[in-house]
Amino acid sequence: MATYAIGDIQGCFDAFQRLLDRCSFNPGQDRLWLTGDLVNRGPRSLETLRFVRSLGDSAITVLGNHDLFLLMVGEGFGRRSRDDTFDEILGAPDCRELLTWLRHQPLCHLEGNYCLVHAGLLPQWTTARARTLAVEVETALTGPGWREFLKHHIWGNSPNAWRDTLEGWPRLRVVVNAMARMRFCSPEGVMDFSVKGELAQAPSGFFPWFDLPERRSANSTLIVGHWSALGLKITPNLLAIDSGCLWGGELTAVRLEDRAIFQVKGSKDEVQPLR
Repeated sequence: MATYAIGDIQGCFDAFQRLLDRCSFNPGQDRLWLTGDLVNRGPRSLETLRFVRSLGDSAITVLGNHDLFLLMVGEGFGRRSRDDTFDEILGAPDCRELLTWLRHQPLCHLEGNYCLVHAGLLPQWTTARARTLAVEVETALTGPGWREFLKHHIWGNSPNAWRDTLEGWPRLRVVVNAMARMRFCSPEGVMDFSVKGELAQAPSGFFPWFDLPERRSANSTLIVGHWSALGLKITPNLLAIDSGCLWGGELTAVRLEDRAIFQVKGSKDEVQPLR
């Protein structure tokens, strides 16, 4: 039995299938851990959702920012861009079933010494604390007020820092901001959302969230995606595996048992021009 952690697929279903072949993935005995952003920008988001859902307990995926945005769009909320590739999903006969399944996926997954999350964790949080906070968001997404949460409260740059006194929708939003959107962070845990690029573009006083010296999750190994400009970054306590398949890089899998790395390039129909 092997566990393969795979970076952001973003609708690059052909590359995903070729990567599974390269890994010799066997759904009867192996598992997939997916860093989120299953959908959008790539051409085959519908097939990606259907396939991952069909794997049942053989696949764990956490929610990324594009997955959350799809949930918003599916309810008629949010402002789409010309680059969004949701139409095939929204027109599919099984759209409602797929979106309901997606809405019930975790924001982070904690198992042993590993924590799987799309973007990152604020420096104040241990992985155990992060999992507790993720449950609060997951409860809101699956509870009776989930449409209100998606319509009015899940999206926005504020709050951009954690306080233990936060309550209600602002409390949930800062958890979403950290786990699904964060890249740069101050030592005090203030997030910056203005910069999406390479490390050299860090705003003054901000650092990659994983480089903060007092980060309380540093004793665990975090598996993350989200930051394609970062590229593949492997350290003893970090597997950052969004290596930018959509933008001409690779789709990456890491076998957790021995950290073997498997990669494939996207097809010509999947690769988008860099912006």
